[in-house]
Amino acid sequence: MSNTAINKKEEIKNLHIPRWEEIPNIDLYIDQVVSLLENSLSNYIKNDNEKEDKIITKTMINNYVKHGVINPPINKKYNKEHIAYLFVIFILKQIYSMEEIKKLITLGLDTSPIDQAYNRFCAELEKAIKMTFSGDSYIKNDRLSQEQYILRNVVQSFANKLYVQKIYLKN
Repeated sequence: MSNTAINKKEEIKNLHIPRWEEIPNIDLYIDQVVSLLENSLSNYIKNDNEKEDKIITKTMINNYVKHGVINPPINKKYNKEHIAYLFVIFILKQIYSMEEIKKLITLGLDTSPIDQAYNRFCAELEKAIKMTFSGDSYIKNDRLSQEQYILRNVVQSFANKLYVQKIYLKN
């Protein structure tokens, strides 16, 4: 493996998704939201539209609002909850349909407040990516609830796809 590939692998293993406490406490305009998401996720998610330079656009976000995946902005500004939803959506849309994402988000929010559900998602995602890119596998844990087991599998599916794309397909 080349030094570039090793460096890229290390960079991906060190993915950090901003936790609830790290998301700005001030409401943001859509351009600011796009910039925040783009800066955090551009190395890890793929653009569906090869003609677009950006992996996240205002149009995409507006479509999620229009289709009821996230609540409309308040006075054209997006709050912490909107931003947390968008992080989850942009990651999961690499694997799942919008309907599936809505169901998965609902499942997470049925069992925990949004800040806890979001932080758990981020931590599990980072763990899955680190383990996948290190060649490790999850230790069996019989004490996981069904929701925790589903979350683990959801983030593992993203980690597996990311690994294949970045290491084998070199996308």
